[in-house]
Amino acid sequence: MDVKEIADMIQSAVDEMHKAVERQDDEIKKFGEPMAETKATIDKLNERIDELEVKLQRQTIPGAGDQPTKTDEDKARSSAFYKWVRGGITALDPTERKALVEDTTGQYLITPELDTEIVRSLPKITVIRPLATVRPVSKDTLKIRAIGEVSVGWGRLETGAEITESDLTPTAPTYQYVEDLYGLTKIGEDELMDSDFNLQAILADSFSRAIAEAEDLAFVRGVGHSSEEPEGICINTTLVAAKLTGAASDTVTVEKFMEMIYTCPAQYRKNGVFIVNSTVELAIRQLRSQTSATYQGPFLWQPSLIAGTPNTFIGHPIYNQDDMKDLSDTAQIIAIFGDIRAGYRIIDRAGITLQRLTELYAEAGLVGFKVHKRVGGSVMRASQKPIVLLPEG
Repeated sequence: MDVKEIADMIQSAVDEMHKAVERQDDEIKKFGEPMAETKATIDKLNERIDELEVKLQRQTIPGAGDQPTKTDEDKARSSAFYKWVRGGITALDPTERKALVEDTTGQYLITPELDTEIVRSLPKITVIRPLATVRPVSKDTLKIRAIGEVSVGWGRLETGAEITESDLTPTAPTYQYVEDLYGLTKIGEDELMDSDFNLQAILADSFSRAIAEAEDLAFVRGVGHSSEEPEGICINTTLVAAKLTGAASDTVTVEKFMEMIYTCPAQYRKNGVFIVNSTVELAIRQLRSQTSATYQGPFLWQPSLIAGTPNTFIGHPIYNQDDMKDLSDTAQIIAIFGDIRAGYRIIDRAGITLQRLTELYAEAGLVGFKVHKRVGGSVMRASQKPIVLLPEG
């Protein structure tokens, strides 16, 4: 794709943006606020324009648009890795064995391509990861040290106004930990030896789905580092202590969900999303703006008309996460609302490793593969209430 093609695509996206903004202005005049679909369209167009501008910049910087090519070392490592997966260490000659990369425990690191494919797949499968802040790390802990707020004041220095001094005093550091996540898959010996068998795709799909399911559960209800798990949003002690009072047992009310929205401070509310179990969303879908013996108002839950855009409830996106508790779980957290990106951080340590288990499943004609990923998660700014929890009554 050359510079002119990218520039034309940017102009086309800008034209669409202008039309969407005009539509948004008309909706504000008619209804007092824009429709959720219009806002989502504008957001997507903004993202599209940003992506195209980055591509354009890369095209105009010499060498920036070049794709990295595999070195002979990379090719040797990839060939040796998949040969080892298919036949084990005895299938490799001494040179191929040297091409494999081990971690400190002696397990083999998967190839960068497979690592990238797994990591790229995770946000498409999980709920929490694409909403949260994700930070790569190179150690097993992330040191977090907070400082005081900056003091500001009005006035001109030349007329005698003074700048208020601020006391930027660091507090005692806290730590976020990387936890160990293991997964296991089994592949038939005949399939492994089949040269037409797309091993990379099968491993990427199998591992990414298993990792995604375990991650999402931990990010919602993980006990924390004391149990060698990420800290779940619904388990954080500060958020739980500030949770709202639930409605009547086995029911949901629009008033309680509105209370969640307005309990969340305005700076977090504008990016707020709901996260609920499917059974809770089913109950939400039946809520109407008005109910009487002769008339029922429109449903408050609104389906998305744009692919890839979430449904909305009382003006905010709503996501299904079935590791959340449902209406039968008395006094448990059934709904999350807030700015997840501001309130939850995931830390990824690079280097997924693989261990081949040959003897354990030999009688069944299978070979086991144990994958090891290091990842952590914890709530941020809990005292500022970027996230609000609602229990079942």
